[in-house]
Amino acid sequence: MSQPLIVDAHLDLSMNALEWNRDLRWAVEEIRASERGLTDKPDRARGTVSFGAMRAGNVRVCVATLIARYVERGSSMPGWHSQEQAWAQTQGQLAWYRAMEEAGELEAITDLPGLDSVLASPDAAAPIGYVLSLEGADSLVTIGHVERMYAQGLRAIGPAHYGPGVYAQGTNASGGLGTRGRELLREMDRLGIILDASHLCDECFWEALDVFHGRVWASHNNCRALVPHNRQFSDDQIRALVARDAVIGVVLDAWMLVPDWIRGESTPLTRNVTLQQVADHIDHVCQLAGNTRHAGIGSDLDGAYGAEQCPVDVDTIADLQKLPALLAARGYRADDITAICSGNYLRVLRAAWAS
Repeated sequence: MSQPLIVDAHLDLSMNALEWNRDLRWAVEEIRASERGLTDKPDRARGTVSFGAMRAGNVRVCVATLIARYVERGSSMPGWHSQEQAWAQTQGQLAWYRAMEEAGELEAITDLPGLDSVLASPDAAAPIGYVLSLEGADSLVTIGHVERMYAQGLRAIGPAHYGPGVYAQGTNASGGLGTRGRELLREMDRLGIILDASHLCDECFWEALDVFHGRVWASHNNCRALVPHNRQFSDDQIRALVARDAVIGVVLDAWMLVPDWIRGESTPLTRNVTLQQVADHIDHVCQLAGNTRHAGIGSDLDGAYGAEQCPVDVDTIADLQKLPALLAARGYRADDITAICSGNYLRVLRAAWAS
Protein backbone atom coordinates (compact mmCIF):
# COMPACT_ATOMS: atom_id res chain seq x y z
CA MET A 1 0.00 0.00 0.00
CA SER A 2 1.35 3.44 -0.90
CA GLN A 3 2.13 5.86 1.87
CA PRO A 4 -0.28 8.77 2.33
CA LEU A 5 1.01 12.23 1.63
CA ILE A 6 1.98 14.09 4.80
CA VAL A 7 1.99 17.86 5.14
CA ASP A 8 4.11 18.80 8.14
CA ALA A 9 3.03 22.29 9.13
CA HIS A 10 6.07 23.17 11.23
CA LEU A 11 9.73 22.44 10.54
CA ASP A 12 12.64 24.71 11.51
CA LEU A 13 14.76 23.64 8.56
CA SER A 14 16.86 26.79 8.14
CA MET A 15 17.51 27.07 11.88
CA ASN A 16 18.94 23.56 11.85
CA ALA A 17 21.05 24.33 8.81
CA LEU A 18 22.53 27.61 10.02
CA GLU A 19 22.50 27.43 13.83
CA TRP A 20 23.07 23.68 14.22
CA ASN A 21 25.28 23.48 11.11
CA ARG A 22 23.37 20.50 9.73
CA ASP A 23 23.52 19.72 6.01
CA LEU A 24 20.05 18.27 5.53
CA ARG A 25 21.18 16.60 2.30
CA TRP A 26 23.05 14.12 4.48
CA ALA A 27 21.22 11.10 5.88
CA VAL A 28 20.03 11.42 9.48
CA GLU A 29 22.59 8.82 10.51
CA GLU A 30 25.39 10.85 8.89
CA ILE A 31 24.30 14.04 10.64
CA ARG A 32 24.24 12.23 13.97
CA ALA A 33 27.68 10.73 13.39
CA SER A 34 29.12 14.17 12.58
CA GLU A 35 27.86 15.53 15.92
CA ARG A 36 29.11 12.86 18.30
CA GLY A 37 30.97 14.46 21.16
CA LEU A 38 29.45 17.92 20.62
CA THR A 39 27.70 19.44 23.63
CA ASP A 40 26.77 22.95 22.48
CA LYS A 41 23.15 21.96 21.77
CA PRO A 42 20.87 19.67 23.80
CA ASP A 43 20.05 17.37 20.90
CA ARG A 44 23.47 16.83 19.36
CA ALA A 45 23.78 13.47 17.60
CA ARG A 46 20.03 12.93 18.04
CA GLY A 47 18.51 14.81 15.13
CA THR A 48 15.56 13.31 13.29
CA VAL A 49 15.16 15.34 10.08
CA SER A 50 16.88 15.23 6.71
CA PHE A 51 15.61 15.64 3.18
CA GLY A 52 16.03 11.92 2.63
CA ALA A 53 14.02 11.06 5.74
CA MET A 54 11.29 13.47 4.67
CA ARG A 55 11.08 11.79 1.27
CA ALA A 56 11.11 8.34 2.91
CA GLY A 57 8.08 9.41 4.95
CA ASN A 58 6.34 11.04 1.96
CA VAL A 59 6.54 14.43 3.69
CA ARG A 60 6.46 16.14 0.32
CA VAL A 61 5.04 19.45 1.55
CA CYS A 62 5.94 21.33 4.71
CA VAL A 63 5.63 24.73 6.31
CA ALA A 64 9.22 25.83 6.89
CA THR A 65 10.21 28.64 9.20
CA LEU A 66 12.30 31.71 9.50
CA ILE A 67 12.98 32.48 13.17
CA ALA A 68 14.97 35.14 15.03
CA ARG A 69 13.88 36.64 18.35
CA TYR A 70 14.65 40.15 19.54
CA VAL A 71 15.51 40.39 23.25
CA GLU A 72 16.16 43.48 25.32
CA ARG A 73 19.55 44.02 26.92
CA GLY A 74 19.86 41.93 30.07
CA SER A 75 17.21 39.37 29.06
CA SER A 76 17.92 35.78 30.06
CA MET A 77 16.29 34.51 26.87
CA PRO A 78 18.39 33.78 23.78
CA GLY A 79 17.94 36.18 20.90
CA TRP A 80 19.29 39.20 19.06
CA HIS A 81 19.83 42.62 20.65
CA SER A 82 18.25 44.59 17.83
CA GLN A 83 15.45 44.00 15.38
CA GLU A 84 17.88 44.77 12.59
CA GLN A 85 20.11 41.89 13.70
CA ALA A 86 17.06 39.61 13.83
CA TRP A 87 16.10 40.76 10.32
CA ALA A 88 19.59 39.95 9.04
CA GLN A 89 19.39 36.50 10.64
CA THR A 90 16.13 35.68 8.85
CA GLN A 91 17.58 37.00 5.59
CA GLY A 92 20.44 34.56 6.01
CA GLN A 93 17.96 31.76 6.62
CA LEU A 94 16.08 32.80 3.50
CA ALA A 95 19.34 32.65 1.51
CA TRP A 96 19.75 29.03 2.65
CA TYR A 97 16.26 28.14 1.37
CA ARG A 98 17.15 29.72 -1.97
CA ALA A 99 20.39 27.73 -2.08
CA MET A 100 18.46 24.52 -1.46
CA GLU A 101 16.09 25.45 -4.28
CA GLU A 102 19.07 25.88 -6.59
CA ALA A 103 20.38 22.50 -5.42
CA GLY A 104 17.07 20.84 -6.37
CA GLU A 105 16.15 19.89 -2.81
CA LEU A 106 13.35 22.37 -2.10
CA GLU A 107 10.70 24.21 -4.08
CA ALA A 108 8.99 27.32 -2.72
CA ILE A 109 5.19 27.23 -2.79
CA THR A 110 3.62 30.69 -2.90
CA ASP A 111 0.40 30.20 -4.87
CA LEU A 112 -2.06 27.60 -6.15
CA PRO A 113 -0.20 26.76 -9.38
CA GLY A 114 2.95 26.16 -7.35
CA LEU A 115 1.07 23.96 -4.89
CA ASP A 116 -0.55 21.95 -7.67
CA SER A 117 2.79 21.52 -9.41
CA VAL A 118 4.41 20.00 -6.32
CA LEU A 119 1.45 17.73 -5.64
CA ALA A 120 1.27 16.54 -9.25
CA SER A 121 4.90 15.42 -9.45
CA PRO A 122 5.18 11.61 -9.59
CA ASP A 123 8.92 11.70 -8.86
CA ALA A 124 9.72 10.60 -5.32
CA ALA A 125 13.07 12.41 -5.58
CA ALA A 126 11.48 15.70 -6.67
CA PRO A 127 12.11 18.86 -4.64
CA ILE A 128 10.16 19.04 -1.39
CA GLY A 129 7.59 21.82 -1.49
CA TYR A 130 7.71 24.35 1.31
CA VAL A 131 5.51 27.23 2.40
CA LEU A 132 7.56 29.95 4.09
CA SER A 133 6.43 31.03 7.57
CA LEU A 134 7.84 33.47 10.11
CA GLU A 135 7.83 32.16 13.69
CA GLY A 136 7.77 35.24 15.87
CA ALA A 137 7.52 38.58 14.08
CA ASP A 138 10.29 40.41 15.97
CA SER A 139 12.54 40.50 12.89
CA LEU A 140 10.08 42.74 11.02
CA VAL A 141 11.77 46.04 11.76
CA THR A 142 8.79 48.05 10.47
CA ILE A 143 5.34 47.23 9.16
CA GLY A 144 6.78 47.93 5.71
CA HIS A 145 8.99 44.87 6.12
CA VAL A 146 5.87 42.66 5.97
CA GLU A 147 5.31 43.49 2.30
CA ARG A 148 9.04 43.08 1.62
CA MET A 149 8.90 39.58 3.08
CA TYR A 150 5.71 38.79 1.20
CA ALA A 151 7.55 39.63 -2.02
CA GLN A 152 10.24 37.18 -0.90
CA GLY A 153 7.67 34.41 -0.54
CA LEU A 154 6.46 34.68 3.06
CA ARG A 155 2.91 33.31 3.34
CA ALA A 156 2.30 32.81 7.09
CA ILE A 157 3.28 34.65 10.27
CA GLY A 158 3.11 33.65 13.92
CA PRO A 159 3.33 37.04 15.68
CA ALA A 160 4.86 35.63 18.88
CA HIS A 161 7.27 32.95 20.04
CA TYR A 162 8.41 32.45 23.65
CA GLY A 163 8.23 35.37 26.05
CA PRO A 164 7.45 39.01 25.29
CA GLY A 165 7.64 40.08 21.66
CA VAL A 166 7.65 43.26 19.62
CA TYR A 167 4.22 42.58 18.11
CA ALA A 168 2.61 40.09 20.52
CA GLN A 169 3.13 38.27 23.79
CA GLY A 170 4.05 34.61 23.53
CA THR A 171 4.36 31.45 25.58
CA ASN A 172 4.86 32.17 29.31
CA ALA A 173 4.13 35.87 28.78
CA SER A 174 0.91 37.83 29.14
CA GLY A 175 -0.75 40.97 27.86
CA GLY A 176 -2.41 42.27 24.72
CA LEU A 177 -1.24 42.98 21.19
CA GLY A 178 -0.77 46.71 21.47
CA THR A 179 -0.77 49.14 18.57
CA ARG A 180 2.06 47.50 16.63
CA GLY A 181 0.50 44.06 16.91
CA ARG A 182 -2.82 45.26 15.59
CA GLU A 183 -1.07 47.06 12.73
CA LEU A 184 0.76 43.85 11.87
CA LEU A 185 -2.47 41.86 11.71
CA ARG A 186 -4.15 44.44 9.52
CA GLU A 187 -1.21 44.37 7.10
CA MET A 188 -1.30 40.57 7.05
CA ASP A 189 -5.01 40.80 6.26
CA ARG A 190 -4.33 43.16 3.37
CA LEU A 191 -1.70 40.89 1.86
CA GLY A 192 -3.54 37.62 2.46
CA ILE A 193 -0.90 36.23 4.84
CA ILE A 194 -2.07 33.35 7.04
CA LEU A 195 -2.11 33.95 10.80
CA ASP A 196 -0.34 31.22 12.77
CA ALA A 197 -1.93 31.32 16.23
CA SER A 198 0.74 29.06 17.78
CA HIS A 199 2.59 30.52 20.77
CA LEU A 200 0.20 33.45 21.31
CA CYS A 201 -0.56 34.01 24.98
CA ASP A 202 -4.23 33.74 25.86
CA GLU A 203 -4.95 37.48 25.79
CA CYS A 204 -3.23 37.93 22.43
CA PHE A 205 -4.94 34.83 21.02
CA TRP A 206 -8.43 36.19 21.61
CA GLU A 207 -7.52 39.71 20.54
CA ALA A 208 -5.89 38.43 17.35
CA LEU A 209 -9.00 36.49 16.35
CA ASP A 210 -11.04 39.69 16.82
CA VAL A 211 -8.66 41.91 14.82
CA PHE A 212 -7.62 39.51 12.06
CA HIS A 213 -10.19 38.47 9.46
CA GLY A 214 -8.13 36.26 7.14
CA ARG A 215 -7.21 32.59 7.18
CA VAL A 216 -5.89 31.10 10.41
CA TRP A 217 -4.06 27.95 11.40
CA ALA A 218 -2.07 26.75 14.37
CA SER A 219 0.98 25.12 12.88
CA HIS A 220 2.11 23.34 16.05
CA ASN A 221 -0.08 23.19 19.16
CA ASN A 222 -1.41 20.52 21.47
CA CYS A 223 -4.37 20.35 23.85
CA ARG A 224 -4.46 21.94 27.31
CA ALA A 225 -7.11 19.47 28.46
CA LEU A 226 -4.50 16.71 28.14
CA VAL A 227 -1.39 18.70 29.10
CA PRO A 228 -2.17 21.68 31.35
CA HIS A 229 0.18 24.49 30.29
CA ASN A 230 -0.27 27.86 28.60
CA ARG A 231 1.68 26.57 25.56
CA GLN A 232 -1.30 24.33 24.75
CA PHE A 233 -4.77 25.42 23.61
CA SER A 234 -7.80 25.26 25.87
CA ASP A 235 -10.95 23.62 24.59
CA ASP A 236 -12.51 27.07 24.11
CA GLN A 237 -9.55 28.15 21.99
CA ILE A 238 -9.78 25.00 19.88
CA ARG A 239 -13.51 25.60 19.35
CA ALA A 240 -12.78 29.19 18.32
CA LEU A 241 -10.25 27.95 15.75
CA VAL A 242 -12.73 25.39 14.48
CA ALA A 243 -15.24 28.21 13.99
CA ARG A 244 -12.64 29.92 11.78
CA ASP A 245 -12.12 26.70 9.75
CA ALA A 246 -8.56 26.54 11.08
CA VAL A 247 -6.32 23.49 11.48
CA ILE A 248 -4.30 22.59 14.59
CA GLY A 249 -1.07 20.68 13.97
CA VAL A 250 -0.13 18.28 16.74
CA VAL A 251 3.47 18.52 18.02
CA LEU A 252 5.78 15.59 18.81
CA ASP A 253 7.78 17.23 21.61
CA ALA A 254 7.31 14.86 24.56
CA TRP A 255 6.67 17.51 27.21
CA MET A 256 3.70 18.70 25.15
CA LEU A 257 2.27 15.19 24.87
CA VAL A 258 2.01 14.04 28.50
CA PRO A 259 1.24 15.98 31.70
CA ASP A 260 3.61 16.60 34.61
CA TRP A 261 6.78 16.46 32.53
CA ILE A 262 9.80 17.38 34.66
CA ARG A 263 12.57 18.94 32.58
CA GLY A 264 15.91 17.26 33.21
CA GLU A 265 14.27 14.25 34.82
CA SER A 266 11.45 12.92 32.62
CA THR A 267 12.31 11.01 29.47
CA PRO A 268 10.08 9.56 26.75
CA LEU A 269 11.09 6.10 27.97
CA THR A 270 10.32 6.69 31.66
CA ARG A 271 7.00 8.33 30.74
CA ASN A 272 6.16 5.81 28.00
CA VAL A 273 5.62 8.56 25.41
CA THR A 274 4.64 7.06 22.05
CA LEU A 275 2.76 8.10 18.95
CA GLN A 276 -0.38 6.93 20.78
CA GLN A 277 -0.25 10.20 22.75
CA VAL A 278 0.06 12.10 19.46
CA ALA A 279 -3.09 10.30 18.33
CA ASP A 280 -4.74 11.25 21.66
CA HIS A 281 -4.25 14.96 20.92
CA ILE A 282 -5.45 14.54 17.34
CA ASP A 283 -8.50 12.68 18.62
CA HIS A 284 -9.23 15.39 21.20
CA VAL A 285 -9.30 18.05 18.49
CA CYS A 286 -11.55 15.87 16.33
CA GLN A 287 -13.95 15.13 19.17
CA LEU A 288 -14.30 18.83 20.01
CA ALA A 289 -14.85 19.69 16.35
CA GLY A 290 -17.22 16.80 15.72
CA ASN A 291 -15.29 15.95 12.55
CA THR A 292 -11.75 15.45 11.23
CA ARG A 293 -11.44 18.76 9.34
CA HIS A 294 -9.36 20.60 11.92
CA ALA A 295 -6.57 18.27 13.04
CA GLY A 296 -3.21 18.00 11.33
CA ILE A 297 0.48 17.38 11.91
CA GLY A 298 2.95 20.10 12.89
CA SER A 299 5.71 17.92 14.23
CA ASP A 300 8.26 20.62 15.17
CA LEU A 301 10.83 17.84 14.91
CA ASP A 302 14.35 19.11 15.56
CA GLY A 303 12.87 22.34 16.85
CA ALA A 304 15.69 22.52 19.44
CA TYR A 305 14.99 18.96 20.52
CA GLY A 306 15.70 15.59 18.95
CA ALA A 307 15.21 11.90 19.53
CA GLU A 308 15.90 12.39 23.24
CA GLN A 309 12.53 14.12 23.54
CA CYS A 310 10.50 12.35 20.83
CA PRO A 311 8.01 9.53 21.22
CA VAL A 312 10.01 6.34 21.68
CA ASP A 313 8.62 4.89 18.43
CA VAL A 314 10.00 7.82 16.40
CA ASP A 315 13.54 7.57 15.10
CA THR A 316 13.26 9.98 12.16
CA ILE A 317 10.56 12.10 10.57
CA ALA A 318 9.81 9.15 8.28
CA ASP A 319 8.10 7.52 11.27
CA LEU A 320 5.20 9.95 10.92
CA GLN A 321 3.96 7.25 8.56
CA LYS A 322 3.12 5.14 11.62
CA LEU A 323 0.29 7.53 12.52
CA PRO A 324 -2.19 6.44 9.83
CA ALA A 325 -2.29 2.87 11.17
CA LEU A 326 -2.76 4.12 14.73
CA LEU A 327 -5.66 6.31 13.65
CA ALA A 328 -7.19 3.49 11.61
CA ALA A 329 -7.05 1.25 14.70
CA ARG A 330 -9.14 3.89 16.49
CA GLY A 331 -11.82 3.73 13.83
CA TYR A 332 -10.77 6.62 11.61
CA ARG A 333 -11.73 6.07 7.97
CA ALA A 334 -9.31 6.38 5.08
CA ASP A 335 -10.68 9.78 4.03
CA ASP A 336 -10.43 11.05 7.61
CA ILE A 337 -6.79 9.94 7.80
CA THR A 338 -6.02 11.63 4.50
CA ALA A 339 -7.57 14.85 5.81
CA ILE A 340 -5.46 14.76 8.99
CA CYS A 341 -2.23 13.84 7.21
CA SER A 342 -2.49 16.43 4.45
CA GLY A 343 -5.94 17.45 3.26
CA ASN A 344 -6.82 19.88 6.02
CA TYR A 345 -3.76 22.09 5.64
CA LEU A 346 -4.07 21.92 1.86
CA ARG A 347 -7.68 23.12 2.21
CA VAL A 348 -6.60 26.19 4.18
CA LEU A 349 -3.87 27.00 1.64
CA ARG A 350 -6.31 26.70 -1.24
CA ALA A 351 -8.83 28.92 0.53
CA ALA A 352 -6.16 31.52 1.37
CA TRP A 353 -4.91 31.67 -2.21
CA ALA A 354 -8.22 31.27 -4.06
CA SER A 355 -8.61 34.95 -4.91
